[in-house]
Amino acid sequence: MKTKEGTAAGGGANRAVPPAVSVGERLPVAPRERKPALAALAVLLILVGALGATVLVLRAGNKTEAIKVTERVAAGQTIPASAMTEVDVASGTGVNYVQWAQRNALSNYRAATDILPNTPIVGEMLTQDKGLANGKVIVGLSLKDGQYPSGLSAGDTVAAYRVGTDSSKASSANSGTAAGTGSTSTSGGGNNLITANARVQSATPPSGNTIGSGDLPVTLVVNQSDAAALTQAASAGQVALVVVPGNASGN
Repeated sequence: MKTKEGTAAGGGANRAVPPAVSVGERLPVAPRERKPALAALAVLLILVGALGATVLVLRAGNKTEAIKVTERVAAGQTIPASAMTEVDVASGTGVNYVQWAQRNALSNYRAATDILPNTPIVGEMLTQDKGLANGKVIVGLSLKDGQYPSGLSAGDTVAAYRVGTDSSKASSANSGTAAGTGSTSTSGGGNNLITANARVQSATPPSGNTIGSGDLPVTLVVNQSDAAALTQAASAGQVALVVVPGNASGN
């Protein structure tokens, strides 16, 4: 028994013992493989990002002061100073903005098309003529309560009717003539229509009044062929305007 134990003990003494590792000493690590392509790509992305940020900052700083309208301006109408405000827009975009410093010169120009509120003005929106198409003329009216709808404003499309005693007599005479000849008569309202498609260029109440509370100066753009009948009825105070559905400036 002692011999076997000694042999076993002797065998254990001949085994290799791993070297001791001191506390705090790092284990050896295999060297990392360097990837220069990824490093170059990372540097390139950083440079591109910095360049993009610089461009955005420069563009944000390139502003110019332009004119913005605050209310609707109908075609052919001058832009009142009260409807202008200053707005910052980006410069160098190729858009022909009208500069704020040029606002005093706008009195020589008219709107070439309807300009909606909160719209920056560009040169293509303006014209030095009256902005009228061939065959169109401008007619001025002075309407009383009941001759125009409340809320009438520039840009509305209206129909103008002849109203009053003379109109009713003419309508009755036409109906009687048609009945005597046996032909089909038309309604008095249809005979009283002066123009079915007039454009309101301006409808501004005098200072101190509001629409629907007194005389209202109205400027209409109408066909030249309708101008004579319209002015004749207007001089007699026998014109009433009706807004054509779907063509009001609020639509």
